[in-house]
Amino acid sequence: MSRIAAGMTTGSLAVLIAQPTDVVKVRFQAQLRGNPNNRYLNTLQAYSRIAREEGARGLWKGTASNASRNAIVNVSEIVCYDIIKEFFVSRKIMDDAVPCHFTSAVIAGFAATVVASPVDVVKTRYMNSKPGTYSGAVGCAMEMFSKEGFSAFYKGFTPSFCRLVSWNIVLWLSYEQIKLAINTHILEHEEKA
Repeated sequence: MSRIAAGMTTGSLAVLIAQPTDVVKVRFQAQLRGNPNNRYLNTLQAYSRIAREEGARGLWKGTASNASRNAIVNVSEIVCYDIIKEFFVSRKIMDDAVPCHFTSAVIAGFAATVVASPVDVVKTRYMNSKPGTYSGAVGCAMEMFSKEGFSAFYKGFTPSFCRLVSWNIVLWLSYEQIKLAINTHILEHEEKA
């Protein structure tokens, strides 16, 4: 339960701090490269234009859905990684070493993609929509489902999977190596004392 609470808290707090940056990123990604009619020319102009035309509310558009998405991703990554790693190690399928960490990270990335894709697609569409297009993130999801069906929630699954798996591999392998180095250092320090 503490893993779930930690994942939800850190995921939500990160969004509260970084939401305007995510809004600008999503809108830039939606623009066509080289199109002279693009809404935004550069990052600072995007922040300024969104704030001027939509107010602070525009910079924080989609905060609830983004916080939900980030909490879901964090929980699925943290909990899945720990459960898979503990399963492999406790049943002696793999040693607590790099191959186990790598495999657990890939599975955690896959789980995060499966769980978070629907929220991610809704978040992106909602944040990129013109003001008044949807009544909110839930309205956006309901309209997507009624017009496009369930598969709409998994558009872009492969790139999301590649991104989340890559991230999990880097995150968990780094985490485990740093943890090992710290524990080794502590043991060496205790032996000298």
